[in-house]
Amino acid sequence: MGFAVAALLLQSLGSSFARAQQGNAAPPANTAPSASDSSEPTSVSVPPQGVQGSSAERGSDGTFLMHENVSEVRLNITVLDSSGRSIQTLDKDAFHIREDGVPQAITSFRHEDLPVSLGILIDSSGSMYDKQAAVNAAALDLMKLSNPQDEAFLVDFSWQTMVDQDFTSDIGKLQQGLSYISPKGETAVYDALVASADYLTRNAKHPKQVLLIITDGEDNASSATLDQAIRSIQDLDGPVVYCIGLLFGDSASEAHHARKVLEDLAEQTGGAAYFPKSVKEVDGIAREVANDIRTQYTITYSSTKPSELGGYRAIRVEAKAKGFHKLSVRTRSGYYPRLSKTLTHKTLTSPAQ
Repeated sequence: MGFAVAALLLQSLGSSFARAQQGNAAPPANTAPSASDSSEPTSVSVPPQGVQGSSAERGSDGTFLMHENVSEVRLNITVLDSSGRSIQTLDKDAFHIREDGVPQAITSFRHEDLPVSLGILIDSSGSMYDKQAAVNAAALDLMKLSNPQDEAFLVDFSWQTMVDQDFTSDIGKLQQGLSYISPKGETAVYDALVASADYLTRNAKHPKQVLLIITDGEDNASSATLDQAIRSIQDLDGPVVYCIGLLFGDSASEAHHARKVLEDLAEQTGGAAYFPKSVKEVDGIAREVANDIRTQYTITYSSTKPSELGGYRAIRVEAKAKGFHKLSVRTRSGYYPRLSKTLTHKTLTSPAQ
């Protein structure tokens, strides 16, 4: 059922984006004027991008064949000391990885500010009306503090999911996209996550991928369940999910359940969940998220278990180093392997630039 939901939602995302481009109001943020006066399209060959552990070959007909190494597993890792401070001085030898209890050899270790493809998901249900201005400001500050090479797309969701701005590094376009959001309706968090994760994976140009979701309550309108949303993300081999829960206006029971949901989403994907006591704290949290993304360790290993065996693989990462009594590691808890395949990418037609 989860895959059918994802397909339907992705179709909805695409049509929503198309509607945004065709609106009768001010020109949408994701429609940029061409650098050329000519409206004639040009053919451009676009090789595959952003796939960890893959190689591409170009055939005589201009077709790219991408051979994917599906045994490679990429982890974005945050390390904290006992007081919650981020530790930035570890080397490769400090990390130990086990998959289903079996030690894994690290094949790549990087600790640098890698560019990110980011999806910003903002709850636009009716209860968000008085929080919108603070949330919009925080979203913009997150991008201002990000790597200049980062790209982001913007989604708002109530009972349906709408793309307000496609991938861009332009702060002005994101700001215009935010102006399209009009709070109303109910809250379909899981549906928005399923569709946005798929959209991110299909269209991102960077291997490092993140979703940030900002919501003020429980899901009450999704077709997908929490388990299906998490499974969909794990099936896609990413992205990391950060959550900001504005739960200070909910009843104790509603806030408790909504908090548990957001914590589960973050824990299973290697992200973090934050729960400000007022909208005034949201901007500071956005800054913390931006810093966390930019200072992570990125580690790759080749699984010793063949992908053809399928099934969920649990990941456990430990960090040990002299001078540190106890270090905690935050990364995704596991994944579902992708079957080995060869992907064909043909020449694409894009508007003249």
